[in-house]
Amino acid sequence: MHAWLCENPVGVDALVWKELPTPTPGPGEVRIRIEAASLNFPDLLIVQNKYQIKPPLPFVPGAEYAGIVEAVGEGVTQLRVGQRVACLSGTGGFATHTVAKAALCLPLPAEFPAVDAAAFIMTYATSHHALIDRGQLRAGETVLVLGAAGGVGTAAIQIAKVAGARVIAAASSDEKCALCQRLGADATVNYSRENLRDALKSLTDGQGPNVIYDPVGGDLAEPAFRSIAWRGRYLVIGFAAGPIPALPMNLPLLKGASLVGVFWGEFARREPQANAAMLMELARWYGEGKIKPVIDQTLPMRELKAAYARMASRAVMGKLVLVN
Repeated sequence: MHAWLCENPVGVDALVWKELPTPTPGPGEVRIRIEAASLNFPDLLIVQNKYQIKPPLPFVPGAEYAGIVEAVGEGVTQLRVGQRVACLSGTGGFATHTVAKAALCLPLPAEFPAVDAAAFIMTYATSHHALIDRGQLRAGETVLVLGAAGGVGTAAIQIAKVAGARVIAAASSDEKCALCQRLGADATVNYSRENLRDALKSLTDGQGPNVIYDPVGGDLAEPAFRSIAWRGRYLVIGFAAGPIPALPMNLPLLKGASLVGVFWGEFARREPQANAAMLMELARWYGEGKIKPVIDQTLPMRELKAAYARMASRAVMGKLVLVN
């Protein structure tokens, strides 16, 4: 097998494409021949030693992937050789083969393509957990999605529309805003040239959004929170802009608003049954055509560094997927 190996987490340039022994699955594990793997923002952080999870060195990055089960370890009864699966194991995806815990694998129906499957779990699970569970989104409410043209943003637009919400999508270019409209956004804000607070005041008749979905952080956080509706819920997803904002704590008080942390990975670990039910619902929605990953590009696995460069340039709309 071949894999991108991180031996020193100082950045993307230190990754090396290496030939490694093909692994044998242990108890409770399966070996997967990887067909496709998607690039997520944590994949960038983890090779820079900036992510909250720091795997022992050396490791193969790539949190999310899809492929075919080649071998099963002792005690694995829920999966079989030849079965197609999607997996989010945190590492191991940027390779031709990997070993993963069988419990982390989602069996795929035949009509679920590998490229879509590799771009599915992290973004849709994060957005569903954020909007439906943590945000308690109700039909008829208004959702502001920041960074709306990215992987989690495009998933959030689709899930909010399934829930019956009105969606305001905020992105950094007219091209990205146009993508959001094609996905069903009711209104868009190009925050590179529009004042976010003024636009939200106009689009909500001065009431503000009920739920704010924020995977961006940085300078957008405070003006977005200042625009929130009474009893609004501000969902903290991540900090793609880099800086972690420091919000004045009088803002939640004045608006009777909630600042809500969203950590889907920890939810999945602590509440595995609820997470499994959520994933099954998402898979059903995909089968019904209600949600579908937006694929920015597919690139050969050997071009991982080019994919990282495109992500770092903030040019990606939806998800980048590497294929073997």
